[in-house]
Amino acid sequence: MEAFEDVQILLAEDNALDAELAMSALHEARLARQITWVKDGEEALDYLYCRGRYAQRSDVPPRLVFLDLKMPKVDGIEVLKIVKSDERLKHIPVVMMTSSQEESDIAETYKLGANSYIVKPLDMDTLADITRKAGYYWLSINRGRGQ
Repeated sequence: MEAFEDVQILLAEDNALDAELAMSALHEARLARQITWVKDGEEALDYLYCRGRYAQRSDVPPRLVFLDLKMPKVDGIEVLKIVKSDERLKHIPVVMMTSSQEESDIAETYKLGANSYIVKPLDMDTLADITRKAGYYWLSINRGRGQ
């Protein structure tokens, strides 16, 4: 398996319990050196563009973004639009993780360039397993432009 010393993941999730569960699953799988959790879309953009409280971070983009759809300040669709329209960021795999099963949300996010759309299960163990598998797929199995 590839060494993940330099891998960074961005987790944009406003639900603290879901975020803790996802981070725990990703840490257990040893998929990244750093997992940064942001609680809204504005903070996600600050992280990606190295501004605000993230102004001092390295401008190396994360290798993977887990993005909730419905977040405060700036929603996931707007964040996705911005990321996928930016030449420096558009190669980053973006996995939408949301409770929305609306066909219109699914269609819109894929139209905008989402790489995956996962409906969060209610069962916490299943959510942890899905997060771990999605991370493993995008960081270890899949070979794409961002690798």
